[in-house]
Amino acid sequence: MPELPEVEAARRAIEEHCIGKKIKRSVVADDSKVIDGVSPSDFEVSLLGKTIVAAHRKGKNMWLQLDSPPFPSFQFGTVPNLFDSQNPRNFTLTLFSSSLSERMHESLGSLVQGNYRDDFRSAVNDTDEWPSKYSKIFIELDDGLELSFTDKRRFAKVRLLKNPASAPPISELGPDALLEPMTIDELINSLSKKKIGIKALLLDQSFISGIGNWIADEVLYQARIHPLQIASSLSKDSCLELHKCIKEVIEKAVDVGADGSQFPSSWIFHSREKKPGKAFVDGKKIEFIAAGGRTTAYVPELQKLIGSQAAKAPSSKPGKKTVKGRKNENSDDDPNAPGSEEEEKAKSVKSKGGRSTTRHGRKLPPAKRKISESDDDDDDDGSNDDSDEADEKTRTTKKPPAKKKSKKAMTMTSGATTTRVTRRKR
Repeated sequence: MPELPEVEAARRAIEEHCIGKKIKRSVVADDSKVIDGVSPSDFEVSLLGKTIVAAHRKGKNMWLQLDSPPFPSFQFGTVPNLFDSQNPRNFTLTLFSSSLSERMHESLGSLVQGNYRDDFRSAVNDTDEWPSKYSKIFIELDDGLELSFTDKRRFAKVRLLKNPASAPPISELGPDALLEPMTIDELINSLSKKKIGIKALLLDQSFISGIGNWIADEVLYQARIHPLQIASSLSKDSCLELHKCIKEVIEKAVDVGADGSQFPSSWIFHSREKKPGKAFVDGKKIEFIAAGGRTTAYVPELQKLIGSQAAKAPSSKPGKKTVKGRKNENSDDDPNAPGSEEEEKAKSVKSKGGRSTTRHGRKLPPAKRKISESDDDDDDDGSNDDSDEADEKTRTTKKPPAKKKSKKAMTMTSGATTTRVTRRKR
C-alpha cells in the first residue's frame, strides 16, 4: 500500500507536469466501491474544461485543485500513472507502490538510467494496455498528456468535494509527518499520554498522518524500539531517537521519489518481505510478529522490550508474516485491528447466536471450516478481503459450493472514444 513518500512522489509529478493545463476529456469507471458518492457521468462533467491549478497532499491523501470546485480527492490503493500518449516510447512518468516499482525496475533495466531518471520511475511500453482495465479515472489534458488513476485491488477511494481539506477523511487526520512534524516536546508530551503499543500508535492516522506499515517498521528499527513497547513507557532518549528517525526515514524516501531500490542498504525495508528464517539485516535475524493489527518486521537482538514489559515478555518465536482477520489492506489506519490468529480463534469460541457447543451433556463435533486457498494479503490477483465475514459464518455452518465467479464487461463512452473495462464480479 502506498504511504506518504509514494503519494508525495505522485503529487510532485502532477505538480511538475500538469499545472496550468486544461482537462480535455475524462472517463470515470462505474465502480461505486472506489468512486464514492457521485455517479461517473456527474464526475466526468465536473472535470471537463477545468484547469489544474495545484496538487495538494496530507498523509496518504491527495487532491487536485481546479480553477473552480468541486475538486477530485484521492485516497490511494495504488499510485497514479502519467503517460504521454503522443509518444508511447517517451512517456513522462509512471508511479507504482514500492513493491511494484521494484519489480518494474528489475524488468526494465537500463531504461531507468541516464537523463530519464529525474523525470520518471518506469516505463509504459507501446505493447501495454492503455489505459489499464483497472483504470478508475482517465484524464486527457489539452497538450496530449494523459493521467490514469488505477486500482486493481479496489482499495482506493475517489471523491468529488468542494473543500477536501475540511471534509472527512482529510479533516480527521493528525499532523502530516512531512509537512507538519511535531516538535520534540510535542512528541514527548503526546507519547506520555498513550497507553498503547508504539507501532499501533504510529499507524493511527489521527495521531500522525502518512506513516504506514513499512515506514513504522523502518522507523522503529532505526530507533531500536520494540514495536510492542507501550508509548508512555518510552524514555526521553528513546523519544528523541524516534523523533529523529521519523524525520530521516521520510525525508530520505521522499528525496529518492519513493524508489525502494535507492533506499539505504542498511534499511530493514529490503528484507521485510522475505520469508521467516531467511530475513536478515546487517547480519542480524529479522522476525515477524503482529503489532497494531499488522505483520511487523523487527530485529529482537536490537529491539528489546524495556521496563515492566521486559519481565513479562515471552521467549521470542518467529511468526507467520500474514496477520489473519484483517478486513482490508487499509488497516494501516486502524490500530485496533485484530492482532493475531489466536485472538480470532478466541472470538469464534462461542458460535453465532450464542448457541451452546454441547447437547444433552455431550460435546458437539467441531464445526467444519472453509479453508482459504491463500491468506497472503499481498497477492496481486485483484482480490480483496471482503469475504472475511462470510468466512466467519462458515466456521459454524457448512455452506453449499459457491458459484463460479464470472467476469463482467463494462463499456464506457466519452466523446468519440470508447474504453472497455473488464473487472471481476464480486
